[in-house]
Amino acid sequence: MSIAKMIAAHPDVAGNFNEPLATAVRHAMFCSIICTSCADACGAEEDAEMMRQCIRLCMDCSDVCGMVARLGTRRTGSNELLLQEALQLCVTACDLCAEECAKHDHDHCRLCAEMCRECSRDCKAALETF
Repeated sequence: MSIAKMIAAHPDVAGNFNEPLATAVRHAMFCSIICTSCADACGAEEDAEMMRQCIRLCMDCSDVCGMVARLGTRRTGSNELLLQEALQLCVTACDLCAEECAKHDHDHCRLCAEMCRECSRDCKAALETF
């Protein structure tokens, strides 16, 4: 199943499909799950106390990305200002999380930072379509 196909099938989209937004929604959904997994893995590390900030930023990023995924799939009516603000918040959350994860020498942090950078890039691209 493709989220892009689901959005394109919405009656209110009517051929006005926003590919960059659909990509941002898809990657925000993935990023939310990856950040949750990273926060969980950070808590299991031997130096978990040293990972507190990373855990916090991963959890915050997960919540923001989840919100963007949900808002971006809603096509009935319009709330462009809120969606733009959410995308910008997602950029900020992903950038902060990627920066923090990059400080740690754990594979899960490396993967999370990579996903956050990708999500940030995609949210910026979606913002350019408004």
